[in-house]
Amino acid sequence: MTTDQLGPIGVVDEKQLKLLMRDWRRGRADRNLWQALSDAYIMVFALLMIGAMIISSVVRAQQVVAVCETDGCLAARGLLPWAAVAGILASTLILARMFGPIVASTAEGFWLMDGPTDRRRLLAGRLVAAVALALVLGALLGALIAALTGSPLTHVGIWSLAGGLGSAGLIAFAAAEQGADRRWLVGLVQWVIGAAAIGTMVILVGGAAGWFDLGAAAQLSVELAYIVAGVGLLLIVGAGIIAFLRLGRIRRQRLTSGGSLLSGLQGAAFALEFALIRDILVEAKSKERGHVRPTRGSGSGMRALVMRDVQRLWRQPLPLLILAATVIVPYAIQALGLAALNPPISALVLMAALIPFMNSLRVLTRTRGLQRCFPFDPAQVKQAAMVVPALLAAAWAGAAFPAFLGVGGGVVVDPVAAGSAALVTGLAGFLAAVRWVSAKPADYSGPIVATGLGAMPPGLMFSLLRGIDMVALVTLPIVLGWPVWVSLLIGLIAFYFLRSGLDREELMAQQEEQKRLLDEERARRAGNAPKQKIQVQRKR
Repeated sequence: MTTDQLGPIGVVDEKQLKLLMRDWRRGRADRNLWQALSDAYIMVFALLMIGAMIISSVVRAQQVVAVCETDGCLAARGLLPWAAVAGILASTLILARMFGPIVASTAEGFWLMDGPTDRRRLLAGRLVAAVALALVLGALLGALIAALTGSPLTHVGIWSLAGGLGSAGLIAFAAAEQGADRRWLVGLVQWVIGAAAIGTMVILVGGAAGWFDLGAAAQLSVELAYIVAGVGLLLIVGAGIIAFLRLGRIRRQRLTSGGSLLSGLQGAAFALEFALIRDILVEAKSKERGHVRPTRGSGSGMRALVMRDVQRLWRQPLPLLILAATVIVPYAIQALGLAALNPPISALVLMAALIPFMNSLRVLTRTRGLQRCFPFDPAQVKQAAMVVPALLAAAWAGAAFPAFLGVGGGVVVDPVAAGSAALVTGLAGFLAAVRWVSAKPADYSGPIVATGLGAMPPGLMFSLLRGIDMVALVTLPIVLGWPVWVSLLIGLIAFYFLRSGLDREELMAQQEEQKRLLDEERARRAGNAPKQKIQVQRKR
């Protein structure tokens, strides 16, 4: 590259610098054209297969909701897309606050962002890419949810515009706030949208229960979709221009922190270690918080471990609020007429809500050295770490009991069947959360299985089913109409194995220890016991 291409001496041409970086990266590619085409073929095949499954689900959903003719059911179908789109918008803001939304790698922040360059010309493409990605993904998710709820084609297009333009506008708004180095305003908007989503679900359940009429609310939901799309379009233009003007003011630490977090999550996602992804997010949140005021523990023995989890409830009240908000899910499912699928779906939601309360169990199961420091049996230590989540699951099941009873709409059943369904749902969600948290990572030292996606250990293939397997195992008998004691018996057996936590390495270690003790006992009886050496402490 000549000096004419770089411009005058001492002046950096950002466009030529980006071209130089692209040439450097392409010159060190580790895949040839045939490998790239093979990967593209696998990706296209996977997309076609997933697309066919989605289309089949949409067609089936349209056939199922075709029998929905009552006013309450029609109103619920009209309100459900709004609640889903509000959840999409809230999730967009969560991801924007978590990563940036504009990020840069550590290497770029080290030698590129501190140089005499115009950051606006370097980061403008990333701003446009973030807004475009949010537009596409939001539109796809909005259209999919509207289609699954049985909405007509015109409403599907409206909700697609609302999801896409709303998500893209919020990304532009978050980028503008990132340039001003503010985060509280984005958090406030996120809480408002999340409260709107929860409020919509409450209105949906109340209308299905016959507490009030939802006819006007269902018509208003379509108008709200137009409003969201219009506000999103204004944010894309207005906030996008402000974000571009503020690109040069973004601090380097703010750029590189999101890039480091994104690279760490990519490595964990490649290994399908979702628990590790959560550990990385918790660590990033702790670093952002900085410091906390230490609190003295109380009690002794196992009670001390339980009280530590109790203290975390008021030190971090947000997970408790989320758990309370998820109680509306079984009411909404029952109101939509999906009573048969209420236990497994509600158990999955409960699993996700209980995971933040099991940090002690996560640390003790992944840190065996810390577990051995306690003068108790490992099973007792794990059981103490499960007490608070178990009580929360029981309280959640008690709050969801009226939903299974049919108070919020849907099929009305007798109290015994409703109580059994609520108990099984709470037990399944609790066991699934314990399974998800305490599951061991994949063992890469064992045999590798050849699959269509490449060679991978067997444990890696089943990592996606952690927690889901417990939900299916416990709730499947009650879904099939079997007696409730079958689900309870399966749950008790699963709890015993999760409590003991014995794996192959521990079993082998126990066998070796028992074999050693047996050999010593045989040698002692035969009179060939090894003599113990007498150690004398010398005086100095």
